[in-house]
Amino acid sequence: MTTWDGAAEVPFLLVHGLSSNARTWERVAGRLAELGHPAATVDLRGHGRSDQPDGGYDFATLCTDLLAVLDALGWESPVVAGQSTGGNLAVELAARVPRRLAGVAGVDGGALEVSRRWPEWEGCLAALAPPRLEGSAARLVEDRIRAAHPGWSDWAVEVTMANFEHLPEGAIRPWLRFEHHVRILRSLWEHRPSQLIPGLAVPVLLVMADSGDGWTDHKRVMADELGASAPKARVEWMAGDHDLHVQHPLQLADLLHRSF
Repeated sequence: MTTWDGAAEVPFLLVHGLSSNARTWERVAGRLAELGHPAATVDLRGHGRSDQPDGGYDFATLCTDLLAVLDALGWESPVVAGQSTGGNLAVELAARVPRRLAGVAGVDGGALEVSRRWPEWEGCLAALAPPRLEGSAARLVEDRIRAAHPGWSDWAVEVTMANFEHLPEGAIRPWLRFEHHVRILRSLWEHRPSQLIPGLAVPVLLVMADSGDGWTDHKRVMADELGASAPKARVEWMAGDHDLHVQHPLQLADLLHRSF
């Protein structure tokens, strides 16, 4: 866990996505602190520098972990902002402890309902299982990231490479083990934010990436549904890809500041 000291404004706990790491939120956290918000980032269990226990890769346990982080920080009414799966965890946490949070933000997450696209678990697993990258050359993986995201800064590539443990002789392996990744993915597949968000007692901001791909159409359907059923939820669109927090960190931080 890393913290950034702000003033007395509402604090933010920033939660990364599946197989990501806390460093991807560095620039958002730094900007929030400049704007007066205490901010903290955390590696979820099995990710980054956190422990890698054999169990606990379900949403209930991951939410318990996040509550322990909030207790350690001494924060009573924070906003929990999560990217991708981290956004769904933030929604789940708000549903479990409705009086503990001041708000929830999902950054191209929070409203992910992958079972709509893959009604059968086997289809979801086949489509979204992580590639087997252990032993790959770090240089080649970095080249692939740069090719996939030509507009990213060097910092964005650097913190994305922090998703991996760097091994001798230039090789890497993901911090999150394959079997643990699959367990979290199964929990995400089982998650139903469309049923949770309308009942949340706190404000919900959903920042959806307008990436122009097939996922955008699914997100627009969900945004329309929530607009009709969830009066406390607000959807903002931002041009970019799934990792808005590394692609547009300052713009995103300013939006979070204005929203809470």
